[in-house]
Amino acid sequence: MERLTAKSNEKIKAAVSIRDSAKLRREQHLFFLEGARLCGDAAENSVRILRSFFTLQALEKYSAQAEKIISRSKENYIITDELAQKLSDTQNSQGIFCVCKEDEKNAGANKIRPDGKYILLENVQDPSNLGAVSRVAEALGIDGMFVCGGCDIYNPKALRASMGSALRLNIVSCPSAVELVKKLNGLGILTLASTPRKDSVVITDVPMDGGVCCVVGNEGNGITEETMSACTHRVTIPMGGRAESLNASTAAAILIWEMKRK
Repeated sequence: MERLTAKSNEKIKAAVSIRDSAKLRREQHLFFLEGARLCGDAAENSVRILRSFFTLQALEKYSAQAEKIISRSKENYIITDELAQKLSDTQNSQGIFCVCKEDEKNAGANKIRPDGKYILLENVQDPSNLGAVSRVAEALGIDGMFVCGGCDIYNPKALRASMGSALRLNIVSCPSAVELVKKLNGLGILTLASTPRKDSVVITDVPMDGGVCCVVGNEGNGITEETMSACTHRVTIPMGGRAESLNASTAAAILIWEMKRK
């Protein structure tokens, strides 16, 4: 493997740019991974790895994961600890990094099953929420997740919070939640807008025999009025305490559970 030592190396600079810029990730259809687990998950799930970077210590400590990553990566490089710190977005770097190509499944909502169960996130900003929802969605076995606006699915913090689920779950980025909801309605899928409003239908009272998509909105403002109006029903999660609303990822977890429970 080629050794990289200069901070000004173009491959290192390009990787950092992909890590830090959502705009660049969207334009180039690339994303950045850090850590033995995430990079190893990418290799095991046939993610297209364009470049991988390893410190000598990482090659020794995480030899099993490194072997899988190297076999799947188009280009492999050994880097210094100093370069690893430049690439790292965490406090304690493991010394393994990958630049990957976005899967074609995220180019559009083309694989929607009319009888499927889905969660749709509209303008969710916190990458920790996005990652947590994808983790719950995979764990409970729904058919996919739509992300419309807000934090992008390849935000490094979101990928870490997902614990690799974002690399395995069917996740589709869509520019407009309203248009997507209309498309789902046209396929006969029940679209449910989650809201704390008291005049909404209690989620436990909604039959979910066929296709269902639950929509969760922005952490501060909730679902936009346009998207709310496009949905089949407004639903609420019954709460017996004094809190007025739930965290976005918590609400999504309850909605996903209800979809699968029924």
